[in-house]
Amino acid sequence: QVQLVESGGGLVQAGGSLRLSCAASGNIFSSPAMGWYRQPPGKQRELVASITSGGITNYADSVKGRFTISRDNAKKTLYLQMNSLKPEDTAVYYCISLPRTVAWGQGTQVTVSS
Repeated sequence: QVQLVESGGGLVQAGGSLRLSCAASGNIFSSPAMGWYRQPPGKQRELVASITSGGITNYADSVKGRFTISRDNAKKTLYLQMNSLKPEDTAVYYCISLPRTVAWGQGTQVTVSS
């Protein structure tokens, strides 16, 4: 059974950094792309960053220049380096295949205090 397990979240002050990881099982990394979504409190889930199997990346305007998505295909692990964090980055962060072919994982909570 394919699983996605996110980790690395936590509480950080504004301006700080966190690195999220997503460990994937099965053959999910053979998907055309992988992505990080986030769901702020009371809001809908939104795509933050994506990376194709060939390494092409794309970012939401709100995180460009601050977040970096990367992947280690040998380890089947997806990463999200988050720098210069802002309170509005507070959310539960999820990784997923693109297109989505598996269930969402449990996510990892990121809380940025002002």
